[in-house]
Amino acid sequence: MISRDLTFVLGGARSGKSAHAERLASDSAQSVTYIATARMADDAEFAARIAHHRERRPAHWQLREEPLDLAGALASVDAPGHCVLIDCLTLWLANLLCPPDGSAPDADYPARLAAFETALGAATGKVIVVSNEIGLGVVPLGAATRLYVDTLGRLNQRVAALCPQVTMMVAGLPLVLKPANR
Repeated sequence: MISRDLTFVLGGARSGKSAHAERLASDSAQSVTYIATARMADDAEFAARIAHHRERRPAHWQLREEPLDLAGALASVDAPGHCVLIDCLTLWLANLLCPPDGSAPDADYPARLAAFETALGAATGKVIVVSNEIGLGVVPLGAATRLYVDTLGRLNQRVAALCPQVTMMVAGLPLVLKPANR
């Protein structure tokens, strides 16, 4: 079995998952590329969230903004001795399933999910992936919302299966679900 340096950090909104992932990247003492999956903000509140993330990141980290081709972005920056932080799968999936023009999801979204899973499994450097856990509540109303929640839940399960380390963030506290030495 190939030993991979993959870490999956998930949690609810404002659980501290991004800050925790950033600490892990900093603690790696490797050069870091931060892959941001958010689309450009179209409202003041979301713009403020993006600005908060930008201000918190060290200036020497490389930034790659990629709202759709996450597999390609990961493959292009992955290298031994390099750390890639992906923040986050939740926004990336929203980009795929909820195009800004209100049209139907791109028919190729399952292929994009599979391509990302393949790229993650082939990674040679340290990769830290952030995602939201949104499936802890009631079954959502509406087919589009159910598709999103179900697809993210399945994606999170596949990423967690690939990653030797999985941490769930709750109220700023890391709960190790899958320790690296397992």
